[in-house]
Amino acid sequence: MSAPMRIAIAGAGLIGRRHIELIDASPDCILAGIADPSPAAKEFAQARNTPWHADHRALLAQEKPDGLIIASPNAQHFQMALDCAQAGVPALIEKPVTDTVAAAQRLCAAIERTGVPMLVGHHRRHNPIIKAAREAVATGRLGHLTAVVGLWLLKKPDDYFDVAWRREQGGGPLLINLIHDIDNLRFICGEITEVQALTSNKVRGFAVEDTAALLLRFASGALGTVTASDATPAPWSWELGSGENPVYARQNQPCYIFSGTAGSLSVPNMELWSYQREPGWHAPLSRETIAPPAFDPLAEQLRHFLAVVAGREQPLIPVEDAMGTLAVVEAVGEAARTGQKISPGHIMEQAA
Repeated sequence: MSAPMRIAIAGAGLIGRRHIELIDASPDCILAGIADPSPAAKEFAQARNTPWHADHRALLAQEKPDGLIIASPNAQHFQMALDCAQAGVPALIEKPVTDTVAAAQRLCAAIERTGVPMLVGHHRRHNPIIKAAREAVATGRLGHLTAVVGLWLLKKPDDYFDVAWRREQGGGPLLINLIHDIDNLRFICGEITEVQALTSNKVRGFAVEDTAALLLRFASGALGTVTASDATPAPWSWELGSGENPVYARQNQPCYIFSGTAGSLSVPNMELWSYQREPGWHAPLSRETIAPPAFDPLAEQLRHFLAVVAGREQPLIPVEDAMGTLAVVEAVGEAARTGQKISPGHIMEQAA
């Protein structure tokens, strides 16, 4: 029987500690160390007798982990991942992969040069609900996809914004939250080729947006709308609808609707609507509930990462793919600033 893999963590905040819980629960890996300069992280590591380092480079050099999970603030992702590539240590990088497309392109070049595998933590792609929705679209159960609706509406507590960077550009729902939904839509429906957008900071008056409205064109020809706000009490978001994270009170409400010529699917409640006989608006609709298996996508992501480290599997979400999601988010920001239609491909070309 092989020894458990030694996996380290860079960033011991909320998501970093969730990763640590999963490592502790896995029979296939152990926590090799924590890199985080905060006093709270040092105290946390010492309380559990785990090696602690203020800097990730010291952790890589001294602990020599088999893999590193990067759960640090967004602006630190690129340098940490680059250092992993140079050290020959595979990494799981929390989303967004980097804070800019230009940085992601540089990271792609480093990965190609070194051959060190990197996995990006768009963990919802591991969720069986998202996989089932992708399959329904890909296998033609909805016919030709025509329209997509996405909602991300909830209210963040006031003390959430006591952290300064959450009040500044890059700290709002577009890059922190809606990037998950954009990635889901890309994964389920295919590439997004054009975006238009409006954003507003009217509720709080911070430098960062609190509300956004997006119009999307997919390569398939389908059109989509996405509405997001972190300033309203509402049940229409992945967090509240999916039950994926038990800290949120689950609501049986959809946050996505995928509509095609043969049927429509609401997600995550997975209700499939179609005509059983001659179609037409006077005919009765039939409702079917799709029931995918239930398992923790973060635990599945860790299993997959260990397989990537061992060379048994290729990354489900490589850096190049995650860069495509980041390009859509940057396109949204530029579209909101300029009032123009923006192509994510144009963002890629500008960054090159």
